[in-house]
Amino acid sequence: MLWLCACLLCTSCASYYQLNYKFNRFFEEGNMEKAEKVLAGSKKAPEGKAKLLYYLNRGVVASMQGQYTESNEFFEEAYRLGEDLRNNYWNTASSLFINPNLTYYTGEDHELLLLHYYKTLNFLKMGDTQSALVECRRLNIKLQKLSDKYRSAALGKKGKYSRDAFVHNLMGIIYDADKDYNNAFIAYRNALEIYEQDYQGMFGIAAPLQLKKDLLRTAHLMGFAEEQRRYEEKFGFTYKAEKQQGGELVFFWNNGLGPVKDEWSINFALVRGEGGVVNFTNTELGLNFPFQLEDEEDYEKKNLNDVEFIRVAFPRYLERREVFSKANLKVAGQKSIALEQVEDINEIAFRSLQQRMLKEFGVSLLRVALKKATEYAIREENQDLGAVVSLVNAITEKADTRNWQTIPHSIYYARTPLDEGLQTITLELESKHRSSRTHTFEVDIKKGKTTFQTFHSLDADLPQSAYYY
Repeated sequence: MLWLCACLLCTSCASYYQLNYKFNRFFEEGNMEKAEKVLAGSKKAPEGKAKLLYYLNRGVVASMQGQYTESNEFFEEAYRLGEDLRNNYWNTASSLFINPNLTYYTGEDHELLLLHYYKTLNFLKMGDTQSALVECRRLNIKLQKLSDKYRSAALGKKGKYSRDAFVHNLMGIIYDADKDYNNAFIAYRNALEIYEQDYQGMFGIAAPLQLKKDLLRTAHLMGFAEEQRRYEEKFGFTYKAEKQQGGELVFFWNNGLGPVKDEWSINFALVRGEGGVVNFTNTELGLNFPFQLEDEEDYEKKNLNDVEFIRVAFPRYLERREVFSKANLKVAGQKSIALEQVEDINEIAFRSLQQRMLKEFGVSLLRVALKKATEYAIREENQDLGAVVSLVNAITEKADTRNWQTIPHSIYYARTPLDEGLQTITLELESKHRSSRTHTFEVDIKKGKTTFQTFHSLDADLPQSAYYY
């Protein structure tokens, strides 16, 4: 039994990041070939409890190697798993009785949205606009479900992450590239509203200037004179139509790495209440959660008059801070173009967890309460066995530290007209504390077409202390 407990203790202490350290090290170093070998060499991962993350990571690694078709196949499998697992009520219910890491990981809301971001860009890089538009429609359906979810949970209030501005902007860009200017205008308008009403206050991200220009341009192209005039007054500048001789480049910069999940714990006093109620109480944080465990008359028999102290584990995020804070595109003969931030995935992750932290408290405490109820029942029959169950319960008490850890910290973008033909562009990355860095790309610009280019800079500082909720 001591050997078993020691094994449980060793495995329960490691976070998901630590358990996958070899893969994470290769990925963070930019060694995609070795990172892919680690994933491909795992026989258990494709069918394991974190198989959703396995396919998401394979999709990212394949995309960064230019294997866009293979990448989308992995992402499509992740999409299917995400849909199936979220409708698996047994998986959800079982997490109340056992360590949540032993249940299937179903993904965070923002993770399942970003899946379509990667798929969309893969299609665009392959020149398959129609498939990219299919992803747009799937994105729109997922956004509607997300809004309905938060509305039904009474969370769709100010200060809550329930709408995604970047996703609407992305849809607008894709409709725009397909010359579907009506749908592009609607998507841009929705994005502007969310940036102004939600993102500005929650994340400090204002509506990008490029978004405003695209909104005016599509309004002009659709002949929406009244809307164009109204937005020109709102923005403080007018739209001037310019005849393009070549095509356009839309450049997405994925900056840094998203946060990793860790765990933190709170000590609760288990205090007897009336009518067989047990209260999980932490006076320091002003927390009290009551649970009905048994009949009141059983307390005397089970020696529950004394106060017990237990540890309950909860998930938290650790930020991997960005190394580069600014980026500019340089094209020969043109002035430098600043990339604008359109999404802060790190902040969205923190806020999403914060929004549901009360639910996390309730789920974690219910799990511990059910364990304690089992322990009390066993103690009634066998005191020694009950002590062993108590020890195992304590050791296996662990938060779910799984999350998609290969996504960027933030996303930036820029749009610029370019002459037709093969063009050389330079991405300049600026840092407050480290030397600047440049990356050069060659893009093939076609007349009247939009070309897409992405770059993911993997530089990130070590995880910093996360704030508690």
